[in-house]
Amino acid sequence: MNIFLLYQYFITSILGLFLINFIINNILFKNTANYLLPENLKKTPPLISIMIPARNEAENIKRCLRSLLKQDYPNIEILVLDDNSNDRTSLLVKEIAEKESRVKLIAGKPLKNGWLGKCYACHQLAGHAKGRYLIFTDADTLHFKNSISSAIGCLISNNLDALSAIPRQIMVGIHERLVITWVHFGILSLLPLALVIKSKNPLFCTANGQFLLFKSEVYEKIGGHKSIKDKILEDIHISKMVKKHGYRFMIFDGSKNIYCRMYRNFHELIRGFSKFMFAAFDYKLLTIAVVILMISVLFLFPFILLPLGILVFNWSGIIINLIIIQIFIILVMRIILALRLKSRILDILLHPLSMAYIILICINSVFQARLGEGVYWKGRRYDVCDRDHLELINED
Repeated sequence: MNIFLLYQYFITSILGLFLINFIINNILFKNTANYLLPENLKKTPPLISIMIPARNEAENIKRCLRSLLKQDYPNIEILVLDDNSNDRTSLLVKEIAEKESRVKLIAGKPLKNGWLGKCYACHQLAGHAKGRYLIFTDADTLHFKNSISSAIGCLISNNLDALSAIPRQIMVGIHERLVITWVHFGILSLLPLALVIKSKNPLFCTANGQFLLFKSEVYEKIGGHKSIKDKILEDIHISKMVKKHGYRFMIFDGSKNIYCRMYRNFHELIRGFSKFMFAAFDYKLLTIAVVILMISVLFLFPFILLPLGILVFNWSGIIINLIIIQIFIILVMRIILALRLKSRILDILLHPLSMAYIILICINSVFQARLGEGVYWKGRRYDVCDRDHLELINED
C-alpha cells in the first residue's frame, strides 16, 4: 500500500470523525427560542441590564433599540454607551431616551491606553448597570420580542452562569455568503460542544460578542471586561474567563429570535474577518500556519485532487473513491448547515471558493497584523506586534 493511499485513508477517517462531531454538535447546539421564562421569574422578574456599546452606529442603533423596547420581559434597562462616535449615534439614542425611560445614554470616556475600544466601552457600561443579569449585545442586532426572556430561561434551565447566542447572520451578497457561514461551520465541525459545557478546560470554549449573558455576580467575580481589556477577540476570551473561574458556560443557537448583519460590503467583510483570524491563534505564526494547512488539506484539497486524479494522473479507483467520499462528507455537513440556517442550498457548490476565501483572509490577517498598519476596527487602528501589549496607533 503506497503512502498516498494511506494519506487518503487518513483524511477520510478524520473527515468521518468531524462528521460525527458535526452531527452531535447539531443536537447539542440548542436554540434559545426553545426555552421559556420560569414561572417564579414571571411573577417577580428581576431587573435585566441590556448594554450596547455603540461607535458610529447611526445606521443601526434605532432599529436595535426599537426591537429591545418591544421585549415581552417587563423589567429591563437599556444602556447605550456612545463610544466617541463622529456620526449621529448619540443624537438618535437621545431622541429615544427622552421618550422612553428604560433607555439611558452614556457618554463614553476617551479610550485608555492598553484597552481595546469595545472592551473599554463594555467596562464602562457594566459600571452603570443595576441588573441581576447582564446582557451585552451589539448595535447591529435585531431582537424578536422573546430574545431576552428565552435567553434567561435558557440560562436557568441549563444551570449556567453565563451563555452566548449566535444570531442568525443576514447574508445578502455573494461575498458574505461565502465567508460568514464559516462562523457556524467552523464551530460545529471543529469544536466538541459537549466539552464546552462539561469540561473545565478553557480551551474548549467559544462565544459570540453579538449576544452575551452573565449573572451579574459572575461577571464581577471574573473581573469583567477589565480582565481581558486588550484582547481583540474579547468575546471568546471572556467566555474562557468564565470557565477559568470554575463557572458554567455554553454557546447556543440564537437564530430564531436574534438577527444580525455583520458586514454590508466586501471591504467591511475582509477588514472584519482579518481583524480576528490571526487573533484567534494568539498571533502565533506557527499555530495559524498549521491551521491553514489543516483546513486546506481537509476541506479544500479533495475538490482539487478529484479532477486532477481523474483527468491528469489517472489514479486508481480506490483513491478516487476515497476522495469522492471525502467530498461527500463535506457536502453533507454543508447541506445540514444550510437547512438549519435556512440559507441557500446552491451555495454549498461554492464550498471550495469559500475555503479559498477563508485561507486568503487568514493570510491577510497575518500580514495586516505583522507587516501592515496594524489591526483596524471602528475607526481605530491597533498595533498588535507585541502580544503582551495592545497599543492604539490612531483614531479617526
